[in-house]
Parts: sequence; C-alpha cells; structure tokens
Amino acid sequence: MRLALPRWAGPLAVRAAVFITVMCCGLAALLGVLVHVSVTNRTVGQARDVALTRLREATESYEAGDPLRRGAGVDPPGLPRQLRELAVSGRRGTMVAEYAGRPTMWAAGPADGGRALAVRVDHSQGRATIDGLDGTLVWASALAIGATLLVGAFAVTRVTRRLHTTARVARRISAGDLDARVGDPRAQDPTRPQDEVASVAAALDSMASSLQGKLLAEQRFTADVAHELRTPLTGLHAAAELLPPGRPTELVRDRVAALRTLTEDLLEISRLESGRERPATEPEELGALARRVVRGSGTDTRVDVARDAWVETDRRRLERVLGNLVANAHRHGRAPVVLTVDGAVITVRDHGDGYPEYLLAHGPQRFRTEGGTKGHGLGLTIALGQAEVLGARLEFTNPPDGGALARLTLPQQLPQQLPQQP
Repeated sequence: MRLALPRWAGPLAVRAAVFITVMCCGLAALLGVLVHVSVTNRTVGQARDVALTRLREATESYEAGDPLRRGAGVDPPGLPRQLRELAVSGRRGTMVAEYAGRPTMWAAGPADGGRALAVRVDHSQGRATIDGLDGTLVWASALAIGATLLVGAFAVTRVTRRLHTTARVARRISAGDLDARVGDPRAQDPTRPQDEVASVAAALDSMASSLQGKLLAEQRFTADVAHELRTPLTGLHAAAELLPPGRPTELVRDRVAALRTLTEDLLEISRLESGRERPATEPEELGALARRVVRGSGTDTRVDVARDAWVETDRRRLERVLGNLVANAHRHGRAPVVLTVDGAVITVRDHGDGYPEYLLAHGPQRFRTEGGTKGHGLGLTIALGQAEVLGARLEFTNPPDGGALARLTLPQQLPQQLPQQP
C-alpha cells in the first residue's frame, strides 16, 4: 500500500527533502567527527602529559631510593600487558585502559631487573568530557538537521506550490479557459528578483494572451465573413427562385442552399465560441424528443428506448446535437444507425469505418480531412459546442466490433415519474 502524499509533495519536493536531509546528515557527521577527534586528542594529550610527568617524578624517586607516591609502582597489578612489554624493552609509553571499573591513563618506563615502573592517572573526567561532548554533538546535529529540513521544506514547498499553480493554469488553458492566468507576483513586479518559476509563469501568461488574441481574431473573422456572406446569399437565393424550372436551376438552388447552411453553421460556431450562449431549460422527456429528432431527419434511424427519463435541458439545443449526430452517422458511416436512450445517456451508433484517429484524440475540428477522405465538416463541432452549453458530456469512441459511437451524457435527470404508456 503506497503512502498518500499531499498535492504539494510531488517528486521534486520529496527529492529536495531527501537531498537536504542527506546533506545535513553528512555535514553533521563530518563536523561531529572532526570536533570529536580534536577534543579527544586534546583531552587524551593532556592526560598523557600528566601521566608522563608523574612517571618522570616516580622514576627520580625510585632511582633515589625514596618511597613512591600513590598510584605508582613496579609491575603494579592492572598494568596493560602491551604497555609492560614496551617498558621492559627499554622504552616509555602511555595507554588508556580500564582499572577498577574506571578509565585510567597509564604511563610506564623501564626499571631494573627487567621490570616496569608505572603510574596511573584517573581519566574519568576526560572520558566524561568526551562523552558529554558526543551527546551534545548528537543533539545539536539533530536540532540543526530538523531546523534545516523545516526551512528547506518551507522554501521547496513555496516553489512547488507555484509550479503546481502554473501547471493547473496550463491545464485550464488546454481545456479552453483562455482567460486563465498565473499572475505570479514576482513576474508582475520588475523590481523583485526574477527566478525560474516566475519566468515560466510569465512565459505561460504571455503565451495564453497571444493565443487568446489570435483565437478572438479568428472568431471575429469567421463571424464577419459569415455576416458579410448573408446579404449576397439572400440575393442569390431570391434570384435562384426566379430562374425557370430545369436541371441547371436545381443545381444552382442546391448550391445556394448549401452555402446558406454553411453560413448559418459558421455563425452558430461563432456564437458558441464567444462563450455567451446560455440554455433555456425546461423538463423534457428524452424518448419522445429522440423520436421527434429522427422523424425530422427523414432517415431510417432506429430508436431504442432502454430506459426513458426526464431531464432539465434546452430542447432546441438538444435536438440540434442529436440531429447533427444522426446526420453525421448517415453521411460518414453505414447503416444500421441506432439512437439509444438509456436514462440520461443517449448514444448514436453507426456501423461504418469508425471515427478517424485525430477526432478520437483531439475532438472534432472544422473542415478537417485526412488521407484524402471527406472531412466531418462543422456538424460535430456544433454538436460538441451545444453540448457544452447544455452542461453535457459528448464523447466519441470506436466500439471493438466496428462502427462509430457518440455518447451524450446529460445532467439534471429529474426524479419525476413518466406518464404511463397505454
């Protein structure tokens, strides 16, 4: 079972905390070892000097035949074997060893008869000093590591929170919210030092502003073109109605009607992309609405009502969405085309070659063609835009057994009972 980390504790924060901890532990260990070695050498050196001084005094007393002071003797009990062998060989030396359960500094030198003259000095105070220093170093290191870790974690989390904010804004922009901005205070104040996070935030805000400007210009251009086309198309339509009957007249009227439809679609897309469209909702029975859409399409679409439902929705917009899905299924797919109502979920499926990969990956795109095949035009783009106005979710998939499937999930299913069918 993996430990759930807070949102700010991403890989960067965790790695920074581990790095700070390791570096603090390494630095504390290094400083502790240096201080321990320095103090130990000084303490032991002082004890050695005292022991050698007493050994020199004991040697003078021994050679003069005077009685030895307390703590001095020839081959005294407890003298370390290695130190005795060193003294018997004619050299002087010192060694720290335990004597009567206490740390003792021994100093020994040669005596007559192959014996060793030795003195002992209590080393308890020195050992206590070293042990106390080691304990102090451990506690000081722990406190220093804890304080450094807290300060480092605070600094790192400030950076990671700013990065998460930038990433969240980037996702909002990717989802279509072009008004989203990071607004990093460091990036907005030129007098403050600019770090890398502020540079990324400023670049993202600049990119979003540029992208928003270009998209707004494109939307205005599309709307202006559609509006400008309306007047000449109205004249063309009136002129086409005055032409004498015949095949050429039918072709002209058909093309003029196609141009008028395209112009109206472009205007509708411009309104949807402006973000100012609002639904006029009222209770609707989905089964009846689906049958009405199919009758209006004039196609042989089959309607299956697995589970009828009432929803609070905009009837005109919902009919537009379903009508475009049904028309697209017949235009780009193959029969049978089935419209299924299952509660607040409506699906439209055909049995053709399925949706192209670009549409599954990126959604409908205006006038997109691929591989020399006919594109999906504006119908699915309008359906997706109207679904967003309704607060519904429109998804496009290719079932494993072939064909194309559009799934519309509507919100606000009403709990009221449907009328009893006769």
